[in-house]
Amino acid sequence: MTVTVNGVAVAAGGDTTPAFAATRELLRQQAVARELLDRNETDQKTINDAIEALLTREVETPVSTEAECRRYYEQHPDEFESGDLVHARHILFQVTPRVNVAEVRARAESTLNTLLREPARFAALAAELSNCPSGQHGGNLGQIGRGDTVPEFEKSLFRLGPTGLIRELIKTRYGFHIVAVDRRIPGTKLPFEQVREQIAERLQTGVEEKALRQYVRILAGKAEIRGVDLDGAETPLIQ
Repeated sequence: MTVTVNGVAVAAGGDTTPAFAATRELLRQQAVARELLDRNETDQKTINDAIEALLTREVETPVSTEAECRRYYEQHPDEFESGDLVHARHILFQVTPRVNVAEVRARAESTLNTLLREPARFAALAAELSNCPSGQHGGNLGQIGRGDTVPEFEKSLFRLGPTGLIRELIKTRYGFHIVAVDRRIPGTKLPFEQVREQIAERLQTGVEEKALRQYVRILAGKAEIRGVDLDGAETPLIQ
């Protein structure tokens, strides 16, 4: 079905939905009515600039108050914590398409058994055996946070337990790892003052989206639109 806005047909396709195309045409027509855009203008950047100017002028969005920001902070404590960190070392026995996996695993297990008896040899064996560049630095990976490594490695690193040499190999897509966790630093709640601006921006975005949707609904209620329902039109309104 053809989508029209006040008799003007709009085209959708690709990533542009009929609702988005109709919304954009509705705003283009409003920009023309407010003398922010020439009726015959076809340059897309000029049209976008005019729509943005229209929204800036006609859509009012109140600024979030201190009390609103603090209430959000108190109601969403998990969103404002510094992540857990670990300091770790590893020795990587890399698995590649042409190696014998059983032999690689056996060599890794033998090295792990040696380190369980003689943990002080970790740096030396990392330099001698690890297929990771960190081997030249005693296997040191430095400070690691959640999301910094592949999931299967992260799961073992952040598993609750004591520090020291992990008593089993860690298998990842890269191979077999011998890992020593030297230090665990649990996450802490960030102070309100440190995240106040971040919260304000988050709340402001929600307020702006709500105001834009309301503005489009008001324009749509006064227009003749066929082929699409703009009551649930989503933002952003400009691509």
